[in-house]
Amino acid sequence: MSAPAPSPAVVAAEPLPRQDEVLTDAALAFVAELHRRFTPRRDELLARRAERRAEIARTSTIDFLPETAAIRADDSWKVAPAPAALDDRRVEITGPTDRKMTINALNSGARVWLADFEDASAPTWENVVLGQLNLIDAYTRNIDFTDPGTGKSYALRPAEELATVVMRPRGWHLNERHLLVDGQQVPGAFADFGLYFFHNAQRLLDLGKGPYFYLPKTESHLEARLWNDVFVFAQDHLGVPQGTIRATVLIETITAAYEMEEILYELRDHASGLNAGRWDYLFSIVKNFRDGGPRFVLPDRNAVTMTAPFMRAYTELLVRTCHKRGAHAIGGMAAFIPSRRDEEINRVAFEKVKADKDREANDGFDGSWVAHPDLVPIAMRSFDRVLGDRPNQKDRLREDVDVKAADLIAVDSLRAKPTYAGLVNAVQVGIRYIEAWLRGLGAVAIFNLMEDAATAEISRSQIWQWINAGVEFENGEKATPELARRVAAGELTSIRAELGEDAFAAGHWQQAHDLLLKVALDEDYADFLTLPAYEQLAG
Repeated sequence: MSAPAPSPAVVAAEPLPRQDEVLTDAALAFVAELHRRFTPRRDELLARRAERRAEIARTSTIDFLPETAAIRADDSWKVAPAPAALDDRRVEITGPTDRKMTINALNSGARVWLADFEDASAPTWENVVLGQLNLIDAYTRNIDFTDPGTGKSYALRPAEELATVVMRPRGWHLNERHLLVDGQQVPGAFADFGLYFFHNAQRLLDLGKGPYFYLPKTESHLEARLWNDVFVFAQDHLGVPQGTIRATVLIETITAAYEMEEILYELRDHASGLNAGRWDYLFSIVKNFRDGGPRFVLPDRNAVTMTAPFMRAYTELLVRTCHKRGAHAIGGMAAFIPSRRDEEINRVAFEKVKADKDREANDGFDGSWVAHPDLVPIAMRSFDRVLGDRPNQKDRLREDVDVKAADLIAVDSLRAKPTYAGLVNAVQVGIRYIEAWLRGLGAVAIFNLMEDAATAEISRSQIWQWINAGVEFENGEKATPELARRVAAGELTSIRAELGEDAFAAGHWQQAHDLLLKVALDEDYADFLTLPAYEQLAG
């Protein structure tokens, strides 16, 4: 008598429209298999993160790994050649997978769309499932959208004009509470990757593309090894040729910056590049070196530009590493959201975006990110000027770059200091972003910038760091819990006046205020804001 088939993942949520097209028995069985095979290793790697953080707390330093020196020294290995659909990545647009964004991003003129189930998406069950459905509908050209407010209709352009999709699943630390296997929550990464790969791998191959992924929050080459093993299993399990998957890893943690070559090596049959993610990178520096004293205290986030010496070391090392190994180097985000009312704001911002993208193209990056379709032509011109008809500039090896371990953490090479206005901004942006996130919105325009969860992380981390470092601002006030509470109370009062009583009451403003203060003031620093926030997220 044969053994019964293992049970698939159990859905612990109220039914959604058309969910049966995504949550099929076969798809759920595939997600369950990923969970059973790989979640124990995920758990071990999360424990290893804590051990490494404790070591950094003890030593206040970090170095390239001696045990992997041979991989770095071996010039013979390269990552697999890029597939045609990913060879030219000169401009990438990012955003969540709601229906309108899906159409607009694909139509944007960018070469790539980062379809985001991570920081730009609050993980309500509706966002998780309907986001998958929107991508299926896009690939089958069964997608359109009419804005109920304006009546404007949106539809896809011809296939040859659409951006190539690179999908970003959630990071290793987040679970999906609505999917249970053997009574355990499935990691969000396996839910997002599994459902997408199961439904779309063959469909994308038939379209001349493939299942391409951005891997977020990676902290070590061992975490990249786990992803590689997931890819090998997934391709075998569904009969997809090995090497079909391509992954771009975000180097957005300080520990990963010391393992770029090793990360590419672990994923070499599936790797297509690395990306420089600014806000999460700064958040990671604060998180890991929060016990390191004054030399690790960051100034206001807007004062930490990509020309800061330690940030320049990070981006130049990334370009050199990628090109040495035949991978794409993708630059950071231009987050400006154009104003429909103030052309002067736009003029100044567009000049800054152009300067930023010119710098990246001149430094050897093969492409870069923007948050809004209006920025696509600006970034495109910067890269067209350098690339011309070439798809990339991976032949620029940047052998002039020589980054030492200490250069990556030379935070005190930046002369700017924290300011009182910076504290106010961190509180303002933190409250406003968290409130929107609790309503299910992960990508939010605040003060003409597109903000996502990384923004809230750096905002609350800076408040925490400045208070614990006893920073004194230029106005003579000292960073204290009391000052943070006073600023937060003032912001709540301002928002109430700005919105009116009814709109204020309809939002999650007090809840967002309380959550920001909890993660900014608790002595026990939360590893990720989204962990306690997810407990409060409805839906």
